[in-house]
Parts: sequence; structure tokens; C-alpha cells
Amino acid sequence: MKQLILIMLTAFLFGCTGNKSNSAQAVESQNPAQADCCSTTPQGPEAPDFTLNDINGKPLTLSSLRGKYVVLDFWGSWCIWCIKGMPKMKEYYAKYAGKMEILGIDCNDSEEKWKAAVAEHKLPWLHVYNSDESHLLEKYGIEGFPTKVIIDPEGHIANVVVGEDPAFYTYLDKLFQ
Repeated sequence: MKQLILIMLTAFLFGCTGNKSNSAQAVESQNPAQADCCSTTPQGPEAPDFTLNDINGKPLTLSSLRGKYVVLDFWGSWCIWCIKGMPKMKEYYAKYAGKMEILGIDCNDSEEKWKAAVAEHKLPWLHVYNSDESHLLEKYGIEGFPTKVIIDPEGHIANVVVGEDPAFYTYLDKLFQ
């Protein structure tokens, strides 16, 4: 519960809740009273660490990806907006290769449907299977899909975008310019 409150507070302070107008305003704002979404200061809360099995059944720990930006993409094969956003995600994954990693986190799929969706859509980034026992959705306060949580190289939450929102791509462009 404490983690959820911290994540929600960070989203509020950074103005990046997935609401298109708030996210765009925060990214483009020159008002010093508003936090710049692309700033790593002030730091958001530390991202809850987890270990889940990757597409090959091997354990993958979030903290093993420290040192570059990581986008946690909470998605499901059943989610139309998640699937519609995959071509743009692939474009940005290639555009910022080496500067960020995407970690696709399966939500509410069977393992078979998840693996089939990754193969069908040819998703080149890392993927983990999120079983109901992990409680990862609760730890990150995920309520809508897709949700993208951007984690800075030190392991702190830098931004949260809910929905297939162009503000996510604007954020990445500003972050990596």
C-alpha cells in the first residue's frame, strides 16, 4: 500500500498520469513551479524490484537492468490499445537502442496466449510472464492498460503514462535529445 501511495504521489507531482493534457503540459512546461517530466530531480520513489520468468522460463530481475532507462510496459494480448501501440513502440525501441530497455510485462493472459502474442507481433524487447501470485499490478498501482512506467538508470520511477498516449513518445524524445 505504501508503494502504491508513493507511485500515485509521484505521478501527481510529475504531472504524468496518462491524461494527455496533463502529460503534455508537464513535458512542455517552462514553469519552474511545475516539475519537468524529463528531469531526474527531484527523484521519484524507488521502483519496486521483482523477479519474474522471461519468455524462455529464466528468472529476470528488474534491478539487473540498472544503468539505463527501463520502460515497464504493462500490457496484454487481449488489450486492443496495447496491440495498436506496438508498431510505435518498436519504432522507438530501435530509435533509442542502447539508451533504454523495454520490459514487457504480461497482464491477465495465459502463458500460451502471451508467448503467442509476443511471437505474432515480433516484439524484440525483453518480456516476463506476470502470474497472479506476483501481485506486481498492485505494487505498481496498475489500473489501466497499457501502462508504461519509466525507470531512471538509478532505479527510480521517472514517469508513468496510462493509455496509448502520444505524451509517452514526446517524453522519450525530450529525455534522449
